[in-house]
Formats: sequence, C-alpha cells, structure tokens
Amino acid sequence: MFGFNKKKKAAEFIGLAAPLKGKLLPLKDVPDRAFSSGTMGRGRAILPSEGKVTAPCPGTVVHIMEKSKHALLLEHETGFQMLIHVGIETVSLKGEGFFPRVNVGDKVTTGQTLLEFDIEIIEKAGLSAITPIIIPNGQEMIESVEFTEDSAFRENEPFIRVLLKNW
Repeated sequence: MFGFNKKKKAAEFIGLAAPLKGKLLPLKDVPDRAFSSGTMGRGRAILPSEGKVTAPCPGTVVHIMEKSKHALLLEHETGFQMLIHVGIETVSLKGEGFFPRVNVGDKVTTGQTLLEFDIEIIEKAGLSAITPIIIPNGQEMIESVEFTEDSAFRENEPFIRVLLKNW
C-alpha cells in the first residue's frame, strides 16, 4: 500500500550512437566557451565529414531552433535530453543551408535523419561546422555520463553512455 515492498529498478546505461560522421573531438576543443567550458553540459563534438544529423537513440524531438534551424533537442524514451548543435555561431546564418527532416513532437528511431545541412555554406561564412552533442546540466535522472576515447570512436557504436540513477 505504501510502496515499501516495491523493487527499485537497477541503474541503466543508455548508449548513444554518433549522430554525424566525422572526427570526434573533446568539448574542450570546441571554439565556443559556452560549450568548451562545460557550462551547458557534458558531451563531445564532431567535426562533420558530411551534412547529415541522425538520431543517436530512439526518442522525441522536443525543440528545433525555429528560425536558424541549426540545433535541436531530443528526448530519449527514458526522459533525459540531449542537444545537437550544428556549427559554431551558425545561428547567424538564419537558417540558410539547414534543412530539418523532422518536426517538434515527432517520434524518431536510432539512425533516422533529423537534419541535413550544407557544410560549404557554413565554411563560406567563415564559421566552424564543429557540432557539439551535449547532455545538458540539471537532469536529475542522470547519474553520470561516459565517453569513448577519441581513438576508440566507431561509426554506429555508442560514443556516449548515460547512466541513469536507480529509480
């Protein structure tokens, strides 16, 4: 009646696949202090070799930057969220070269295309295409976040593991 005999669910690791092809970078190498300092959260960055972002896990699209279309927030089935932010200072492009393939509220599966973008437009504007993938701070259900080593990065394998707290 009072839940005294309820079993706690064991802590669970959630593996996130890399949402872009390219070179894996530590956040400290991102040329934007908000990302490199960890102020926004923990994560990794990828210098993309092609202009396509795919879902790193099953979940729901909860936000897309409306006018600039350069970033989106995805919520995993368990409730934690991640930010995928294509490029540095790319908000200044006002959506030019960014093509969302999903809408807010859409349920997505791992590997589904979320966003396509034109790397050449970003670079011609003198901007970096480095893409931070962030697990934002302040999410109570997260115990820890682990990362693969740069040398261990493999396409279609988890590059970030999120450990959820027992609940």
